[in-house]
Amino acid sequence: MEKLIALCSKKYDSTTWHEESREAFEEIFETRYPKTAKNAIQFRTPKMNDENIAFSAIIHISNPKSGGYSGMSFVIFPVPDAPPMIALGIGTQGLSPDDNILGKPGHSRKTKAISKWLNLEFGNGRVISWAKQDPTRNDIDIPEAIKSEFEAYEDVFKRYGEEIYAFTVGFDNVLKAALCTYLDLFVEERGFSLKSDYTADANGIKDSYFSYIFKNYTTDDIFKLLNNRKYVIIQGPPGTGKTRLGIKILKEKYRQLGFNIQFHSNTTYENFVGGLFPTIGDGAIGFTFKEKAGDFIKAIQQATVTREKYLLVIDEINRADLSKVLGEAIFCLEPFEEEREITLPYAFEELNGNILRMPPNLHILGLMNNSDRSISYIDVAIRRRFAFVDLWPDIEVIKSLGTEISLELYRDLLSIFIEFSNDEAFNLLPGHSYFLQFGDMSVEEYLKTNLVPLLKDYVQQGYVSSFSEQIHAYIQRVESL
Repeated sequence: MEKLIALCSKKYDSTTWHEESREAFEEIFETRYPKTAKNAIQFRTPKMNDENIAFSAIIHISNPKSGGYSGMSFVIFPVPDAPPMIALGIGTQGLSPDDNILGKPGHSRKTKAISKWLNLEFGNGRVISWAKQDPTRNDIDIPEAIKSEFEAYEDVFKRYGEEIYAFTVGFDNVLKAALCTYLDLFVEERGFSLKSDYTADANGIKDSYFSYIFKNYTTDDIFKLLNNRKYVIIQGPPGTGKTRLGIKILKEKYRQLGFNIQFHSNTTYENFVGGLFPTIGDGAIGFTFKEKAGDFIKAIQQATVTREKYLLVIDEINRADLSKVLGEAIFCLEPFEEEREITLPYAFEELNGNILRMPPNLHILGLMNNSDRSISYIDVAIRRRFAFVDLWPDIEVIKSLGTEISLELYRDLLSIFIEFSNDEAFNLLPGHSYFLQFGDMSVEEYLKTNLVPLLKDYVQQGYVSSFSEQIHAYIQRVESL
């Protein structure tokens, strides 16, 4: 990679670029990548193309030796007086023979994660990398807002704006990372592994941008967000430890000032806010109705008394119809206003009347499983008032608490979901708790009796229909343990 980095680091010279880039490509396919990978590709390093735009590309071996080509390509565009553009693109002749690669959800997922990683780690507050939502859409141009950030590449955009689906400007600080990442992806998507001497480096790069697919939050992160927004919902697949995290935050960050409840399909306004409930009395029918506060009013009353930060944790918050459960009390949930009040239908002892005021020190943490399709939809009015945080499976938990086989099986299932699932199904990726050992039950037994039934339900309900064969094969492997 040294020759390619050195070439991209110096000022573009049109008289030497095509020869030097060919030599640099030859070097990386003699060092970083195996010979079998080299045999499956060809280099394109012409002196100049028809539109006077220089480029050096790696393309599929089936393409002709000259003229237009098709399929996925790794391309470097050198330009005068600016760093080269490092890109992934589609040949002007179409997707084939790489339509199976370009059309995989995982390819788009990875290129977007790479761009996010490069921007945040190397961009220093500016955009240096971009990725198209759908790489196969070679009928869609790069957005003007992106083009305007990179005037030095105007000619490249005019000629290849529709074909480029991911690019990074090769500034010195990002050059090596961009070259290695795009080239590794290009080679691995074609089914080839790196040489063993470079595997650790490649895995480190992959872990870096994978972390932007699975951005996780610590208790400190959630506590900071609660202080800023007051009302937060943590959502994620089953088995990611949402309930455990809620309990931990209440205990460690709020010193147990608060309490936790759980919603279910029968949770009502009367249960949560308050209402009339029958009580034994002297009436003609032996009982009368009396106002009784729900958990929300109780939390308000206790937060008002303490004046310290107080937390109400609501597990399975979307198992109830939240709009109905909150009723008019939703008016008081304004995170950026100190205190709002509203009149309730009944007077409650805890409120000293029927005026509900939301104390500024009361925070609400909702927890929801986004894989259960039978639960209520959270409407726009609720979403506006809550900050939403995704909690993903954490491989580090499995590394520390799991076994070798559970770690291997997790990585295999993770790979299936990354490569084949659409965005909706991706949210169903089972969490790390399915791959741990509990009590006297072995990991293998736990996987068979907990993970397998979950995956079978996904298949039966049609949640993973686009990659059900891969899931079936995975289930067979687990059941054979």
